[in-house]
Amino acid sequence: MRALRLEMLADAPLAFLETLADAAARPHADYAARIASVAVGRHTAQFVADPGADRPGGPAGRLLGHAGGTVAPDEPGLTVVYAVYVTPQRRGTGLLAELVDAVAGWSRECGRPELMLEVVVGNDRAYRAYQKLGFVDTGVRVPHPVIPALCELQMRRPA
Repeated sequence: MRALRLEMLADAPLAFLETLADAAARPHADYAARIASVAVGRHTAQFVADPGADRPGGPAGRLLGHAGGTVAPDEPGLTVVYAVYVTPQRRGTGLLAELVDAVAGWSRECGRPELMLEVVVGNDRAYRAYQKLGFVDTGVRVPHPVIPALCELQMRRPA
């Protein structure tokens, strides 16, 4: 997971809430503790794509993607989708849909029928990919949580 997180930050530094340098400086024990605390539950869950040794994209242990979900404190029926990433060689293969569908299934099981995510304005590739998965631009724009000069747009869809 640490290797995937570092890849995510190097490939899309504006999409996530920490810097590559900060993530690289954290010890492996911190990653293990975080994974254990947020891997799965009713309030938060993370899903990863591990192809296994016998599938395209192997070897086993080389994670190819990630998507997380967490409860929205102000909207009990909403799951916020976060930290969505697919490694470049697997983009366009349906892996993004599988990861988002995993979050959606978990969200429904927890009684939350709607998904919401935020995309940096100008990240057209991600915006189009989420549109293909049924997300709709709500028109809501919010400041980027780390870089105030940037803006994010909110997209929603049924879980």
